Amino acid sequence: MRELVSIIMPSYNTAKYISKTIESVQSQTYPFWELIIVDDCSTDNTDEVIESYLGDTRVRYIKNNGNLGAALSRNKALKEAKGKWIAFLDSDDLWLPDKLKTQLYFMIKNQYSFSYTKYEEIDESGRLLGVTVGGPEKITRTGMYNYCWPGCLTVMYDRSVVGEIQILDIKKNNDYAMWLKVCKKAECYLYPEVMARYRKRAGSISNHRYSELIKWHYRLFREAEGNNMPFACFNTGRNLIFGFVKKVRYKTR
Repeated sequence: MRELVSIIMPSYNTAKYISKTIESVQSQTYPFWELIIVDDCSTDNTDEVIESYLGDTRVRYIKNNGNLGAALSRNKALKEAKGKWIAFLDSDDLWLPDKLKTQLYFMIKNQYSFSYTKYEEIDESGRLLGVTVGGPEKITRTGMYNYCWPGCLTVMYDRSVVGEIQILDIKKNNDYAMWLKVCKKAECYLYPEVMARYRKRAGSISNHRYSELIKWHYRLFREAEGNNMPFACFNTGRNLIFGFVKKVRYKTR
């Protein structure tokens, strides 16, 4: 396996975490990757931290002229990507060393074009919280509308099958908007081992009130997916139901 994997990483004010994130990519046992970091006008010293890693020619750095948000930052990185394979990693999360090699072999061996893995949660200091998150073994297009099962930090897809993906400028759920597009071209399969660590931080979408979650989910289906109002409400409702299913069935302690 020598095919290039393009890793998409938006960043905003993550100077405290991004060193460990970049190093988790550099520690990969699969060496054929490019890391495309798009910084969204950070106001801390994220710039300085990233620049210290640019001696590695596989690390590419783009700085937005203005604050665009995660959706448009990911779009920009995707336009710059050269790899056949696309993977995603937020600038405060971590990969285990064999993540790329193991997942890529899993996909090539089984002729899958879209996959995700299990991940475990850590706190802001990097301590394990004893929580592992997975999902269904196979996610069809209907299954993806039921709920956003994959963790963004675990997703990989074959761009030669899926094509070029660009999403609307929505402030929340923009990763889910991407998976809904990808799943129209390829079903998604789970590699059933932990390959990444998701950092739980104050202010993350998972910590918001249900009223806020409902609003963001409705806007996703109404605006990004172009559903009419009744169907957008229906999709929002089933998301709430399957969100409960995920917590009960696929989140273990």
